[in-house]
Amino acid sequence: METVTEEVEKQVSPDFVRISAASGMALRMQSGRFARDFEFGGINILLNYDNGCLSDCGYCGLARTRPGSYEEKSFIRVEWPLVETETLIDRMAEYSDKLTRLCISQVTHGRAHKDTVEITKRIREKVKAPLSILVAPPTLNRERLQEFKDIGVDMIGVGLDAVSKEVFVQHRTDVPNGSLNWDNYWDIIMTSRELFGPWKVNVHTVVGLGETDKDMIDIFFHLYKNEIFPYLFSFNPEPDSRMGDWKKADIKRWRRIQLVKHLIEHHDLQESAVSFDEKGNLTSLACEGPMLKGAVESLDNGIPFMTDGCPGESGEVGCTRPYGSYRPSEPYRDYPFQPASDDIVQIRKELALDEILKSETY
Repeated sequence: METVTEEVEKQVSPDFVRISAASGMALRMQSGRFARDFEFGGINILLNYDNGCLSDCGYCGLARTRPGSYEEKSFIRVEWPLVETETLIDRMAEYSDKLTRLCISQVTHGRAHKDTVEITKRIREKVKAPLSILVAPPTLNRERLQEFKDIGVDMIGVGLDAVSKEVFVQHRTDVPNGSLNWDNYWDIIMTSRELFGPWKVNVHTVVGLGETDKDMIDIFFHLYKNEIFPYLFSFNPEPDSRMGDWKKADIKRWRRIQLVKHLIEHHDLQESAVSFDEKGNLTSLACEGPMLKGAVESLDNGIPFMTDGCPGESGEVGCTRPYGSYRPSEPYRDYPFQPASDDIVQIRKELALDEILKSETY
């Protein structure tokens, strides 16, 4: 895909930002097309600085020690073309009837909070779509979170990614330019929950960073009890990153985790119904009656395997972040639209539910 422009590559926030390639296409600021036609109105915005993000997460394309200049780096393995903020806001206002959700992604940088506030205020003057901030916890405190709420931010997202402290420390703390802190992340998560209310905070979780199935599913239960959304990503290695040679999560494992998450959130799956082996691998689901019916219906409609993201005004998923877990040339890991019948046939093969479902009637 061609980039929006070449002459502004050294410009920084708040006057310039990056947008996802999918956002650029939706706003007609980027050439290209999706493999399948579907409605897309979730606009993802990324702060931009000459020296980039000052964190150094082992799996991230924006990591401080990843080779190359910041302008050359990708984020979740897709292009993020640079645009002028005012031009973007005018284009969002022009396409306002198609927008379902806006999200500003911070990076770890000393100017991140001030610039995010400025950009948010500019957007709010012209665009009415619901707006989330994917925050950088090291830049925040209670007062700054309250400021976000006061200027019209309606949801806070936290990219925890690594769902156990051990994995978090391995990939985000004990790294060449690390220092990210597990307790700081959880403090921001819970303070956001207190300030913004139930189901107004989300936590990004990534399958494939070295966690066990039990680690992942335990955090789903914990977040659900606290009325916080977990959003699910599949690790996809960034070339030249320190984890560039790691393998993606096995597709069977990924599909099963997707299904369990959906059953917890929509069918009251209990912790006692999920069994693991001594290594934390999911071994069985005990489902009967309504729970079994929910599991089978979920397979039939494909909803558990769709992208989960911040909702639009009417409650539907407003941010479907195409290619957040896979390359455009790769098979769908999560679907930014409801899977078609052929997709569901493939999902059933990948899931192999009969291997783990304990039920006399299935």
